[in-house]
Amino acid sequence: MLKDETNNSARNIRTEEDSIGKKEISAAAYTGINTARARENFSISRESVHPELIKAIVMVKQAAALTNQELGLLEPEKSDAIVKAAAEITAGKLSQEFKLEALQGGAGTSTNMMVNEVIANRALEILGHKKGSYQIIHPNDDVNQGQSTNDVYPTALRIAVLKLLQPLTESAASLQQALQEKEKEFAAIIKLGRTQLQDAVPITLGQEFSAYAEAVNRDRWRLYKITDRLKKINLGGTAVGTGLNTSRSYIFKIAKHIRQISGLSLSHSENMIDITQNMDLFVEVSGLLKATAVNLNKIASDLRLLASGPAGGIGEIKLPAVQAGSSIMPGKVNPVICELINQLSIEIICSDQAVTMAARDGQLELNAFSPLIAHKILNMLEMMRKGIDKFINKCIQGIEANPDRCKNLLESSLAVVTSLVPYIGYDQASKLAEEAMERDRTLKELVLEKNLLSPQKLVEILKTEKMTSPGLVKN
Repeated sequence: MLKDETNNSARNIRTEEDSIGKKEISAAAYTGINTARARENFSISRESVHPELIKAIVMVKQAAALTNQELGLLEPEKSDAIVKAAAEITAGKLSQEFKLEALQGGAGTSTNMMVNEVIANRALEILGHKKGSYQIIHPNDDVNQGQSTNDVYPTALRIAVLKLLQPLTESAASLQQALQEKEKEFAAIIKLGRTQLQDAVPITLGQEFSAYAEAVNRDRWRLYKITDRLKKINLGGTAVGTGLNTSRSYIFKIAKHIRQISGLSLSHSENMIDITQNMDLFVEVSGLLKATAVNLNKIASDLRLLASGPAGGIGEIKLPAVQAGSSIMPGKVNPVICELINQLSIEIICSDQAVTMAARDGQLELNAFSPLIAHKILNMLEMMRKGIDKFINKCIQGIEANPDRCKNLLESSLAVVTSLVPYIGYDQASKLAEEAMERDRTLKELVLEKNLLSPQKLVEILKTEKMTSPGLVKN
């Protein structure tokens, strides 16, 4: 053993070298010099690369090792060790090693190299060697063989998005079902409908919830339908999508292996240059998440309004009490889950803008800002799924109606005046409404007083249950 190596061993460090120079690394670390430099260069927040992206990159490494072994480009012993190390990581081992700033220059190269280093060093251990013995298994020459960050990262991001989209669409389906159950539960409760926060016409509470459910249904299907466009990958395209340093056999074989490993029906793109260059597909995903966030915000805001008060507001529904609402006002309970959804919506909409701008600013053969896109979109997917689950379990399922309040507000309003228009005309109905307010009289009293309609017909017209569906009272 050389003198420097003996000293390093005593100090529990190893020395690694790159084109910039040498650097001391902890002998226990699975990461190497590339990750160490990235940590020095990019540490500006507490947010790390999303674990789903790490897992997807590891899957690519596993697929590449199998492909390179089949093609005779990688010795079986090396390939087997790399595959085993990758399988351990996807199973959850060594997760503490993958700590790296989410925002980084280099179009994701630091993330790709971090995975290469961890796999290489774990594979070395599996073969009985010390970490850092890269002459045996090298992060670039072996783990990254036949790859570039520029085909690994876009492919892995697609895999990660697909993996997170599935549980999100399932949560959206559960939200739709929860809203539909409330639609049935509240079907017979007639209440005051409102437009522009002003009294409008009667509606059932169930009908309001049916609209919420339908909006969520649209969101669910939009998210589900985009999955096919996410299944085109550019593995084998290497640096710019032309396939330099690979073969057509490699391209087809690695697509086969990544399908098997990921469980996704992925296929190589006929235009790998496009996938390497362009990030507009993620703008589309982000836009769909934004549309979902808009609908979630509308629902949450409506529920806050309908539950407001309870004595000094609308108070037509009651939201579940999940925590005390004030440090000074005893008994106050706030609509905190709805407020959580409101804030989630703001976060999603702002993140969508970041994804849009990052995708817009790609140049020529590559987008340098894909780490920002990955960071935002993967967190959007995860946060939205968790937020929806909270919304269902801690709010929607426990909503109760206040039928008496609904009835009182409806009867004390002038909402039924619209139903008179087909029989006495708009102008006459407007005058009646104005007079009713000025004289503190009911519409029914004024119509009978002025002999505008027969008592029998008026009773039929003013049946509120008939005002919540199409139709006119016949003569």
